[in-house]
Amino acid sequence: MKNPYRQLKAEGWPVLAELAWQRLKTSTHGDFPHWLETINALPEGDGFRQLDRAAPALGQPVDDPALLRRRLLNLHPWRKGPLVLGGVRIDTEWRSDRKWKRLEPHPDLKGKRILDIGCGNGYFGLRMLASGAKLVVGVDPTLVFVMQWLAMQKLSPGLNNFVLPLGIEDLPTDTPAFDSVFSMGVLYHRRDPVRHLEQLKKLTLTGGQIVLETLVLEGEGDTILKPAGRYARMRNVHAVPTLKVLRDWLEQAGLPNAQLIDMSRTTTDEQRSTDWMTFESLRECLDTTNPSITVEGHPAPIRAALLVRVGD
Repeated sequence: MKNPYRQLKAEGWPVLAELAWQRLKTSTHGDFPHWLETINALPEGDGFRQLDRAAPALGQPVDDPALLRRRLLNLHPWRKGPLVLGGVRIDTEWRSDRKWKRLEPHPDLKGKRILDIGCGNGYFGLRMLASGAKLVVGVDPTLVFVMQWLAMQKLSPGLNNFVLPLGIEDLPTDTPAFDSVFSMGVLYHRRDPVRHLEQLKKLTLTGGQIVLETLVLEGEGDTILKPAGRYARMRNVHAVPTLKVLRDWLEQAGLPNAQLIDMSRTTTDEQRSTDWMTFESLRECLDTTNPSITVEGHPAPIRAALLVRVGD
């Protein structure tokens, strides 16, 4: 396997590139050899890409799409998309293009260096490049998502969009480095949400912006849902706040300049099982007689997105 982070090193991030490479090549995940075999079997692309579309296209259509489809299915589950790889359309669990359509008009990404925390396979990074971003660095410790990104890079090499097998705790926060930092679907998994927000601030240059997207509760009180077990069958959901509480957390983290840009109830049309993600999805996580609550009896998922300005 060639080092996929050499270009990131050339962009001025040698320490981060080396850390990601060491973490990847020394992986002990049981499926890693099988995934790597799949990547090696993919055709070498010529750099063809069409990014400014709901389903970004990477790589020219191949002669045998059925074979390519079988190989890409080896990297199941595909959660963020949709995507078209080598002419094969991947119908992912999330219609992530809908979230991007709600967010895209608000942050200024032209010429910016962007960090995407919990980036998955890098779908949003592709859309960020289409919006004019100079560089996107995504981090996600889930190895299969990194392998999906490697498949994209194989079919369309040279993308300035990277997915590193790291978590936010691996990133140096002593010096702000990014014009924009995205944290989408991460905050409610953190035991200390204020500390997470403080980390985002430390990673963002003064005058930059943070895009924060997370689960929230309806209402303007001081309520925080702290599930004793699972929430919508998700593990490690530690706290779901009202918007008022979320703004309080931002204030505590030194981020008072927050603008609500979207608040949407997640639907079973936007998140669902497909041939590319055959596990249970949102429909199975909601009460069958009352879809406004989860199977555990909690309020069904509502997501808020805020644009946060990082001041002096």
